[in-house]
Amino acid sequence: MARPLRLGVLASGTGSNLQAILDACSARRIAAEAAVVICNIPGARALQRAAEARVPAVLLPHREHARREDYDARLVSELRSRSVDLVCLAGFMRIVTPVLLSAFPQRVLNIHPSLLPGFPGMHGVRQALRAGVRVSGCTVHFVDEGTDSGPILIQAAVPVLEGDTEEALAARILLQEHRIYPQAIQLVAEGRVAVEGQRVRISGPSGDPARAFSSPPVET
Repeated sequence: MARPLRLGVLASGTGSNLQAILDACSARRIAAEAAVVICNIPGARALQRAAEARVPAVLLPHREHARREDYDARLVSELRSRSVDLVCLAGFMRIVTPVLLSAFPQRVLNIHPSLLPGFPGMHGVRQALRAGVRVSGCTVHFVDEGTDSGPILIQAAVPVLEGDTEEALAARILLQEHRIYPQAIQLVAEGRVAVEGQRVRISGPSGDPARAFSSPPVET
């Protein structure tokens, strides 16, 4: 039996997506384990969540490094020391550099509160409401050097309701984030994911290439 995929989860804030990942690992819904949680903000709830789950937690304040590249070098050192296979950004409010991306090629995931490629960057939910879209959602994607521009792995659609506020829509999207992030990790853990340029191919459970598809699954 193959060993579980070792995850390095990077978080900055409350860590609700971190909690979803920790819960999925603990319940063995996914073939993965959290090897380390790294946070850049002292006192963040994410650190407490890691401690409660008895997962090693490391505080690496970004303000101690003048250059982003120097900070990411520290991240890489810590992640490698824990034998991390997959890096999961879970509300990590930092732009990562090629230092991290080259150390874990096609092994850095992020979740974003919009149906990418629409509304990348900050305030995706606010952007969607201002644009008047009828459907929003969330996306798990591989991280590249652009802003939320990496290959898309999985998405979930969330209807925009009449009179929705940013807070109400964001809360419904967050529920879907908690659902699809562990699903995306499981796809990687099962070895079913192949990144081909900007496209992602996901094979069927049997690994039969005939069952692979090139467009990301969008769930409602």
